[in-house]
Amino acid sequence: MSSSDEENFNIDISEDESEEDYAPVVKKKTTTAAKKSDAKVSAKQTAKKSVTKPKAAKKAALVDKDANAGSDEEMSSDGGLSTSNDVQAAQRGSKKTASEKYTKLSQLEHILKRPDMYIGSIELTSQVMWTYDSEQKRMVNREVKYVPGFFKIVDEILVNAADHKVNDANMDVIKATIDVEEGVISVYNNGSGIPIEMHSKEKIYIPELIFGHLLSGSNYDDTQKKLTGGRNGYGAKLANIYSHEFSVETVSGGQKYVQTWTKNMTNVGKAKITKNTKEEYTKITFKPDLARFGMTSIDDDTVSLLKKRVFDLAGTTKDVKVHLDGERLKIKGFKQYVDMYINSAAADQANASGGAVQIKPSVVYEVVNNRWEVGFAVSDGTFRQVSFANSISTTKGGTHVNIIADQISKGIIAHISKKNKGAAVKPAQIKNHMWIFVNALIENPTFDGQTKENLTLPASKFGSKPVISEEFVKKVQKSPIIEHVLNWAKYKADQDLKKTDGKSRRNRLTGMTKLADANNAGGKHSDRCTLILTEGDSAKALAVAGLGVVGRDNFGVFPLRGKLLNVRDARHDQIMKNEEIQAIKKIMGLQHNKTYQNVTGLRYGRLMIMTDQDHDGSHIKGLIINLLDCFFPTLLKIPEFLCEFVTPIVRVTKGKQRKDFFTIPEYEQWLEETPDARKWESKYYKGLGTSKDSDARDYFGNMKKHTIAFSTIEDGDKDLINLAFSKDKADDRKEWLRQFKPGTYLNHDTDEIPFSDFINKELILFSMADNVRSIPSMCDGLKPGQRKVIWGCFKRKLKKEIKVAQLVGYISEHAAYHHGEQSLTMTIVNLAQDYIGSNNLNLLLPNGQFGTRDQGGKDHASARYIFTEPAPIARAVFHPDDDPLLSYLKDDNDLIEPEYYLPVLPMVLINGAEGIGTGWSTNVPCYNPEDIIANIRLLMDGKEQVPMLPWWRGFNGAVKKVAEHKYEVTGIVRKINDTTVEITELPVHKWTQSYKAELEAMIGEKGDGPVKDYKEHHDNRNVHFVVTMTANGLVEAEKKGLTEFFKLTGKVNTGNMMCFNPECKIKKYGSPEEIIEEFYPVRLAYYQKRKDHLAAELQTQLDRLNNQARFIQMIINKQLSVSNRKKGDIVHELRKMGFRPFPKVSKAKAAGETEDVAPDPDEEEPDEEGTDADFDYLLGMQIWSLTKEKIEKLLKQALDKEAELLVLLEKSPISLWNADLDRFLDEWFKTNKNWVAAATLDANGKPIKRKQAVLETRKSMGKKAKKYEDESEEEFQPTKAKVKTKPKAGPSKIKDEDGGFDDPPVKKPPPKKAPVKKEESGSEAEVAPQAKGRKAVAKKEDSDLEMDDDSAPKKAAPKSKKRLIPKRETDSDVEFLDKPIPKGKGKEKEQPSKKRKGSEDQESDDEPGRPVKAKKETSQSSVTDFFTKKPETAKKAAGSRTVSGSKPKAKPPAKKLVESGGEDEDEDSDIPPPPPRRPVARAVKKYVEIPSDEGETEGDSMYQDD
Repeated sequence: MSSSDEENFNIDISEDESEEDYAPVVKKKTTTAAKKSDAKVSAKQTAKKSVTKPKAAKKAALVDKDANAGSDEEMSSDGGLSTSNDVQAAQRGSKKTASEKYTKLSQLEHILKRPDMYIGSIELTSQVMWTYDSEQKRMVNREVKYVPGFFKIVDEILVNAADHKVNDANMDVIKATIDVEEGVISVYNNGSGIPIEMHSKEKIYIPELIFGHLLSGSNYDDTQKKLTGGRNGYGAKLANIYSHEFSVETVSGGQKYVQTWTKNMTNVGKAKITKNTKEEYTKITFKPDLARFGMTSIDDDTVSLLKKRVFDLAGTTKDVKVHLDGERLKIKGFKQYVDMYINSAAADQANASGGAVQIKPSVVYEVVNNRWEVGFAVSDGTFRQVSFANSISTTKGGTHVNIIADQISKGIIAHISKKNKGAAVKPAQIKNHMWIFVNALIENPTFDGQTKENLTLPASKFGSKPVISEEFVKKVQKSPIIEHVLNWAKYKADQDLKKTDGKSRRNRLTGMTKLADANNAGGKHSDRCTLILTEGDSAKALAVAGLGVVGRDNFGVFPLRGKLLNVRDARHDQIMKNEEIQAIKKIMGLQHNKTYQNVTGLRYGRLMIMTDQDHDGSHIKGLIINLLDCFFPTLLKIPEFLCEFVTPIVRVTKGKQRKDFFTIPEYEQWLEETPDARKWESKYYKGLGTSKDSDARDYFGNMKKHTIAFSTIEDGDKDLINLAFSKDKADDRKEWLRQFKPGTYLNHDTDEIPFSDFINKELILFSMADNVRSIPSMCDGLKPGQRKVIWGCFKRKLKKEIKVAQLVGYISEHAAYHHGEQSLTMTIVNLAQDYIGSNNLNLLLPNGQFGTRDQGGKDHASARYIFTEPAPIARAVFHPDDDPLLSYLKDDNDLIEPEYYLPVLPMVLINGAEGIGTGWSTNVPCYNPEDIIANIRLLMDGKEQVPMLPWWRGFNGAVKKVAEHKYEVTGIVRKINDTTVEITELPVHKWTQSYKAELEAMIGEKGDGPVKDYKEHHDNRNVHFVVTMTANGLVEAEKKGLTEFFKLTGKVNTGNMMCFNPECKIKKYGSPEEIIEEFYPVRLAYYQKRKDHLAAELQTQLDRLNNQARFIQMIINKQLSVSNRKKGDIVHELRKMGFRPFPKVSKAKAAGETEDVAPDPDEEEPDEEGTDADFDYLLGMQIWSLTKEKIEKLLKQALDKEAELLVLLEKSPISLWNADLDRFLDEWFKTNKNWVAAATLDANGKPIKRKQAVLETRKSMGKKAKKYEDESEEEFQPTKAKVKTKPKAGPSKIKDEDGGFDDPPVKKPPPKKAPVKKEESGSEAEVAPQAKGRKAVAKKEDSDLEMDDDSAPKKAAPKSKKRLIPKRETDSDVEFLDKPIPKGKGKEKEQPSKKRKGSEDQESDDEPGRPVKAKKETSQSSVTDFFTKKPETAKKAAGSRTVSGSKPKAKPPAKKLVESGGEDEDEDSDIPPPPPRRPVARAVKKYVEIPSDEGETEGDSMYQDD
């Protein structure tokens, strides 16, 4: 194929057309020659076009379809590209057809139509950039206006020239010429030229392929490590497409090749090949299509940028002489190139200082290796970088810049800490004073787009490691960066903060749409104004509603977005970028570092805080106080400047009476003091959003009651504020929190709030709440979120699995979870995880993918996909008999989870704990429950405990103590031979995926490391690496120690085991034995409480039974009469006789009553205790209770209860505890056994056989049918059905030679025509898949066994050797061998299998073993005809596969199709599928899909014999 045959860019782009007006135009050709040359277009295309435009179709010339041009476009005589649809659209005006509306573009058209995807924007852009100033002959950082797309196409050609140096080391010249007047750019480089030869596959010359065909190039083999800039196959082609003229000239192999493209690469000039024995080279010359970039000429800014890029090549391309416009550049190497920037910065400083002498910034330069050159200088306070990756200017930096900047930061941060004690300097602050220069060669670089401004390739794939030397770091430490980081930051902060000062006399503030400004703010009465800061927009709405009472003249409202920044330790840039702080300064008119004596200079004279009455609201108040104390401390000395607006947290109502309470303790005190408090209805107002507008008007109407001012700051208050918010006061804050006493609260019944009271009585509550959420209790090892989940599961009495997403909703609703759903989801997932290194005892079951040790649990599925349920061992840990003894919390007056559970052993040691709170953090490792129980029993015997080592279930490595509170956890590695080692265990919390990265690092970037390769044989439970090393590498590893060499050592520290003790105080525990020692007396005391409670319950039940027996006996003996008497008289007499009253029905059941009591429905519920209803347990007994048997039964029950009570009383708390521990151990061993077995069993509970298998598909299995018939598992073997009910007599099966059963021939019935509607219904029933037989069917297909599914009854049919399915509406011709059907009206019953399980059978609504009567007008009435008619010739579908013969699956009636999808079918079905049958003769089968109108089940298939 010639070049013209392969590509014909017969497209002309008009220069004066804008991008929006660009449209294909039909090219008019009427000559005979044109018609002949274009005769290759198919008749189908011609017909298509003739339909669109009949008249024009006869005259239009057809062109060949090429790779870059459109398929349906024709060329216009003037070179424009248009379609016949566009012409018609122009004729009809704006009305378009669907074909005109939806169009398809070729690649070339798409590039021209959407340039931003390929070259960036084609709009004029203004940006501050480094550029080359030809007049000053230096680099200048200034604002330039340029078109990024134009700059990019030129840059592609320049980078191609630089890339050639990588491919040809002999290249040493690059020449770039920019002809501004002619608008022509050329780039020349010597070295080997482009091969001038015909491409063996594409049949065109390689230069034409490279520059004239999209998606072509030499960069597609990602297995090769390339150091060039090209990647996607666009590059130079983009310059060609956006040029009027594009020429390539190359000399190679004694030949010279010249070819030119015109009109945006649509016209391909003929290549000219001549002999040339001179030096090889390549030259690209092109004239950009400036109109497409909105340009008329190449302007000065663009020229300066292009010149800068040529200088870039001179600095980044080693050993190459670079010429620009005929003049050789004097830059020799990257160091001189860096000096250009430093000299420019020095010149700018000199100009800024009026010509004063400035110290030239020092540069630290180093050649790291043959691929990396690095330079460092001190910046002006913002991070700056000049970087290149394979000569591509990465103006936005990337990973190659980050890796250098991070190393420099780490190298000097220690130096700063030593030199300046207490200076909180972070790497980000150091980077702000860096100016980094990087020139790197990267293997197969990747960028964030075709514009290649940001390198995105991970550092691990660079192909080399840029490790800077210690000498380089020392030179950096001697630079002024240390001083700049500390001194300049402070100076700059003060200067910038002054720029954001507010203006006191400014009446109107713009740009703050959320501000509801006071009308008098900034005026002469501004001192009367009050700014209300609210917690969120909803609180603002409440405040604005209240302003309807007090007016808008003197009150303004501004909402805060969540919590304010803690400015005490915040970085300067954080404060400057914090919009809320800057807004408050402008709204209030605050000025930095100003001393305020009064409020006359402010826009607002007072500041009011209006937040929710919860802990987070208190924290927001504290953060605002912290802001004022840091930057405007004198304001806190002005009386009544700062105040808070309090709203009720509880409101009680009774009729028209109403009381408001501002604190929970105040409300609880009222409950105790008010006898009829329960008659009042209470409502909790946790958030301001709970209040209505009418409430707001009430609050503001009584503002004196709701507004409390803060007192002026006093001595010591500043230290308290610093204590609460300074990072340096962490240790002091711990001691402050230790002094906290439960029940502490700030009383709002006061005129002024001292800052000391606010910090010590209100803010401390937030800090404690933060710690409670983050640090577990020693008693049960749970955090509040985990405790809510466990309580919710117990409350719901979960017996079956529940979707995690549904459990999240239940817990949120019933357990008052006030945080995000995602947080609760992760809590549930963490409780259920059971991989090695997570929980030793997971309290929830992970029914689904809850995460593995591969990624440390992060690979868990979404909550909507996974299920969970309480583990069987959960109630062995948290005994149900302890539930009534616990102290339950309340939320909105509803009982929720307990303060803490009391498990039978300390769970905090079994599963461990981690968390970070306010001032505290905790880290408790896991321990073996068996060791814990052994130590508890030692304490029972009065002996000392045995020290325990951390332990994780399933971990096979070693744990040993190396120092006090320090343990070493090691994995397992062993040597197999001289070059191979095997790693079978990793340290705890070192995950498989992260360790793979470590192994790959040992291999080295070029594969030159001691590790050559590794293979993986692990699963989700176990780790198994087989590592191949060099012989010398393994010797060195053995000298160092294999464990240390492969980094298989982890550290565990037990020096920070913080927990809440039973008194809810944070306590540090020095050892796990100390936790057991404190847990022991608490748990033992609760066993005594349990014993007392159970004894009281048994005594109550015994008294009840005795009273009932005595009551019946007295009635029988006529000692008591109840007939025809008033209930009150009977009750009075019962009281006299000493009968014990019991509560009414609901309370009686709670007390253990099991008898059903039928209370009088007409009886009103009593309001007070001690009423007649207390004897309903006697008077409500059934009439038959007056029998002798009932008395005997009650007396026997009473004796049993008394015996049970005596047995309980004889038991000691320790014996009760030992019984629970024994039960726990039984469950623990059972749980461990199941956990271990779960790794080796399949879903059916059968052991799996691990083998190195290869992929097998259904097609490949068909070729091995015989083999798999012999090797099939027992569950797929044919079995004889069990007879439950004797079916009607019918022909018996004939045993074939293979031991299977074939049906005897049956006689064909006369054809019977059925209605079309019934036929459709019947077809659905015929082909409906069996939902429960999926597994068996899949096995049949895999092993190519021919099996007949007779799980559904069939109509009787006459005998026939072979019955065929005629062609139906589904277009399928299926031939089946059917099993015999007995004569008669009834349907043959399916015989249940002896070996098959019911879970694999088809469920039926009919009773098993009973013949189903034929129903009239059902789809089954046409089944006989369906199988007896001979089908028409089958139309074999293209690409269909052939398999051996098969028999049809009998389907249930149509009505059962809907019922077959039940999820419990597998468990309830008793009817197994029939045994497989051998085909009468091996025949080629054809796969035919039979669609169903009612939906199909995956796995359906039928086969047709040819």
